[in-house]
Amino acid sequence: MRPTGRLHLGHLVGALGNWVPLQEQYDCFYFVADWHALTSDFADTSQLTAYAYENVADWMGAGLDPERSTFFIQSLVPEHAELYLLLSMVVPVPWLERVPTYKEQQDALKDKDLSSIGFLGYPLLQTADVAMYDARFVPVGEDQVAHLELAREAVRRFNNFFGGEALVEPQPLLTPFGRLPGLDGDKKMSKSLGNTIHLSDSSDELKKKVMRMYTDPKRVRADIPGTVEGNPVFTYHDAFNPNKADVEDLKARYRAGKVGDVEVKTKLANALNAYLDPIRERRAAALATPEQLKEILFEGSRRARKVAGETMGRVREAMRIVYR
Repeated sequence: MRPTGRLHLGHLVGALGNWVPLQEQYDCFYFVADWHALTSDFADTSQLTAYAYENVADWMGAGLDPERSTFFIQSLVPEHAELYLLLSMVVPVPWLERVPTYKEQQDALKDKDLSSIGFLGYPLLQTADVAMYDARFVPVGEDQVAHLELAREAVRRFNNFFGGEALVEPQPLLTPFGRLPGLDGDKKMSKSLGNTIHLSDSSDELKKKVMRMYTDPKRVRADIPGTVEGNPVFTYHDAFNPNKADVEDLKARYRAGKVGDVEVKTKLANALNAYLDPIRERRAAALATPEQLKEILFEGSRRARKVAGETMGRVREAMRIVYR
């Protein structure tokens, strides 16, 4: 995960919520993608390390456990850069240019200089991130499927060129809920759009944001029937309100023009705060012991380097660039 800002509900729904149960089944590696952050935010790195630690505290708040998974920092495992470089020798440039998010992000982030080799090549760096740990499965959202397909093609091409199976071809594990709309009704919650609820928001901050949420624009009075489908307030109720009977009652009354936005949003704010309270508590506990948090990342990075060293040994052998 890129340390470019505070984590929000979109990260919880699209990533963290899917990662937590995987700890029960797999040997999981989760890392702070600080090199990936540089692909679009190289001009200002002043908050990079602070966000790195805050993000990991958010992981722990969401339920990721460093005793059951490996947490590490990408730049502390330099083998990632070596594998990225070696893969770049065999992967054609058009493969990178056809990744859908390459053009999409250039259009969406016009205020940033995305003309660098680093930005073009970041999906291949993701390939190195995945292949380094012989990952059989990678949890991804729908918007990352194309990146994983590139990784699969790159691994196949590498293995075909150099024989054997030095690298493992990964499979996708799609997140069940996927994408959460922004507070403004935009199709995606995003830091750059300013339409987020952060995991670190206080209960009062959260309620203020919810009360300003976009809803049915045609509904100027509470007695006017409203639209539920595509309404972000109800999308959030479906995702975070455990009282499904109450949610269905709110939907029926909303469609009939028998409930106001204030009641619907107040109940959503209460449900969200109840959902986030234990996450906030665990997050605060992690941040209260910064040295322990750092040691978790340093120890995880040492563990990751051990695995990475074994992988790079196989890669160098396959490419016959071993000197004895």
